[in-house]
Amino acid sequence: MTQPQEHLVVIGNGMAGCRAVEELIARDPARYRVTIFGAEPHVNYNRIMLSPVLAGEKTFEQIVINDAAWYADNGIELVSGDPVRAIDRAARTVTARSGRTVGYDRLLIATGSDPFIIPVPGKDLPGVISFRDMADVDHMLAAADAGGDAVVIGGGLLGLEAAHGLTLRGMKVTVIHLMPTLMERQLDEAAGWLLKQALEARGQTILTEAHTAGIVGDGRVEGVALKDGTVIPASLVVMAVGIRPSVALARDAGLAIGRGIKVDDHMVTSDPAILAVGECVEHDGNVYGLVAPLWDMCRALADGLVGRHSGYRGSVTSTKLKVAGLDVFSAGDFSGGDGAEDIVLRDASRGVYKRVVVRGDKVVGAVLYGDTTDGGWYFDLLKRGEDVAPIRDMLIFGQSFASGGGAADPKAAVAALSDTAEICGCNGVTKGQVVGCIAKGAHSLDAVRTTCKASASCGSCTGLVETLLALTLGDEVQAGPKTMCKCTSFGHDDVRREIVAQGMRSIPEVMQKLHWSTPDGCSSCRPALNYYLLCALPGDYKDDQQSRFVNERMHANIQKDGTYSVVPRMWGGLTSPRELRAIADVVEKFDAPMVKVTGGQRLDIFGIKKEDLPAVWADLNAAGMVSGHAYGKSLRTVKTCVGSEWCRFGTQDSTGLGVKIERMTWGSWMPHKFKIAVSGCPRNCAEATIKDFGVVCVDSGYELHVGGNGGIKVRATDFLCKVATEAEAMHHCAAFIQLYREQARYLERTAPWIERVGVAYIRERIADDAEGRDALAERFLFSQRFMQDDPWAARAGGEEREQHAPMAVFTPLDNVREMA
Repeated sequence: MTQPQEHLVVIGNGMAGCRAVEELIARDPARYRVTIFGAEPHVNYNRIMLSPVLAGEKTFEQIVINDAAWYADNGIELVSGDPVRAIDRAARTVTARSGRTVGYDRLLIATGSDPFIIPVPGKDLPGVISFRDMADVDHMLAAADAGGDAVVIGGGLLGLEAAHGLTLRGMKVTVIHLMPTLMERQLDEAAGWLLKQALEARGQTILTEAHTAGIVGDGRVEGVALKDGTVIPASLVVMAVGIRPSVALARDAGLAIGRGIKVDDHMVTSDPAILAVGECVEHDGNVYGLVAPLWDMCRALADGLVGRHSGYRGSVTSTKLKVAGLDVFSAGDFSGGDGAEDIVLRDASRGVYKRVVVRGDKVVGAVLYGDTTDGGWYFDLLKRGEDVAPIRDMLIFGQSFASGGGAADPKAAVAALSDTAEICGCNGVTKGQVVGCIAKGAHSLDAVRTTCKASASCGSCTGLVETLLALTLGDEVQAGPKTMCKCTSFGHDDVRREIVAQGMRSIPEVMQKLHWSTPDGCSSCRPALNYYLLCALPGDYKDDQQSRFVNERMHANIQKDGTYSVVPRMWGGLTSPRELRAIADVVEKFDAPMVKVTGGQRLDIFGIKKEDLPAVWADLNAAGMVSGHAYGKSLRTVKTCVGSEWCRFGTQDSTGLGVKIERMTWGSWMPHKFKIAVSGCPRNCAEATIKDFGVVCVDSGYELHVGGNGGIKVRATDFLCKVATEAEAMHHCAAFIQLYREQARYLERTAPWIERVGVAYIRERIADDAEGRDALAERFLFSQRFMQDDPWAARAGGEEREQHAPMAVFTPLDNVREMA
């Protein structure tokens, strides 16, 4: 006779509760019927990744751990947005806020932790929030959109991440920390000082040993008062001073409570029918707030629920974090003390600090800042209690040196890690687990991410996973087709082909027909899809602004201090007294701290506040200036020299040709930024041979060059062909741009695109095929009818577009042919 399923009710839809259910399903999927109550109106997501969402680096969809399909596929009933308010142990029921009552055979409490709000006057004012969930992130995003100053109380990890995200969102941020050292639980004084210096260099104000006296404001927050009398203005205050285990529900139910809900080695509470796991529990006197111990607890809990006898014995913890983009690591006891010896490496110019604490020839603690590559190795030495006397001289230089006698061998370093060494801190995955899933058929990075979740969250362990793939499989590692992102199995070329072949006309339609794994896509695929549809359907497809990067949405470049820079277009580098007066007036009116001549011969106005951008655009528009698109995946500038009009070496009117090309090509959205230059003679003062499209004027005509770029990896152009007239040069330019627009992958510059397809192919399509060239140029100029619309005018007031627009810039193909 089939044994009836027991009913497991889980209070908490967070990382610990759902991970425990995952572990249970992996052991015996039919053993329990599961109901999960969640306080938030969301599916399970990675709370660790809230900071990248705040910073604009990820979307909510990208941090979802278990989507709605996971609950349905596993027969799990999810009750979201309805937190449990009471537990009746005698009746074995739970009652939610809505009044819904559900019975249980086994109950799992995974309520996590609550933010600690310091009890100062004004703590309940509107505008004072914590940083624990998506609701807090949404509140901060709304505050950042409104602009103003923010104060973050607490210089721990959460506080610094909140400050970083708000700074990137354009707010002026001050961090108040009670202790003399930032992140004092993870960093020693030296590493904390380096971190403080790096954050201040990014525009934040960091106040250590600062005591909060109260929050001030009339009806809502207006500032933070310190005990020394200082008042710091703030329209938003984020409390990030710590967390406490959430035990109120368990305490009201009469369970044994210490610092957290007391549990045994199988995560069973003082009531045999009730278990608890995660940040809310106390095991053997310890409360853990890191991910790795929580995963260990979940494994022990699942074992107990299916009758296995392995239990949880506590955790030795390490912390490997990325704080505001800066790598830090700590493990063990780094406070030193009697019998302890410090081995220190400091390289201030590189921002690297390493300190290993040794006692009795054994590693007992480590702090790393800037370079955390060897964190896992130091932690492994600490856990195993290994004698490090034989390698002490090389210990501070890392595993590759210590293990190889001074020779750096990263693969050997990873190979030497024990199977219990943690590879992925976000998901608690060890080296042994990664190697195990590789052995079972996960022969690519994406396969490993899907199978055991290593490298599936923040991505900082990607290099380690790739090294393990190489060590385990050698030449059998599957690079696989490069997909657009984790939402789809299609590559960029496949998606572009299917959009045209199936006549798809919107982002949702593409996702539906090509079976996207996430219904709304992510920040990687949405901008690409938006561009591919825009390119394929000029005039029919409506540009989706929400699928653009923040600089393109704001029509300005965000700077590290949260302000923006604005670059008005100057045709071919030419300007006029009217334009210069307009720029000078804007600089004075909005108190811009700097104006700089760019490498593309334009004037860049720095330090514009987000809230002032529309007014800046309006003032520049009124002077007839349009956007320089310096923020966009589009034509940036056309750089020119003075050419034959002024220079004694000039062979052609390079300035005039540059202006004509820019008026023909501006406003065109492309796979990546695109730069053009026209030099008046082979002396090449405009640097045409390191541009995406370059024209070098010679006595007998115009030499055309393609595929160059400056930057980190400088690439000189490839020679395309030589033409005799300005009209031909413009015609070839239009055709080349359209070929690039239609065939390059999103975020692929012309240089790697040409290296991928070959310059011979480009010459064949542009220089040798006159009919094909005409068709490409025709398509480009047709699309320009819909693209050459100034975004500044649209943002500043569409009714002014016609009055202040520059002269008509669309040049029909027939006119291009007839010029010269």
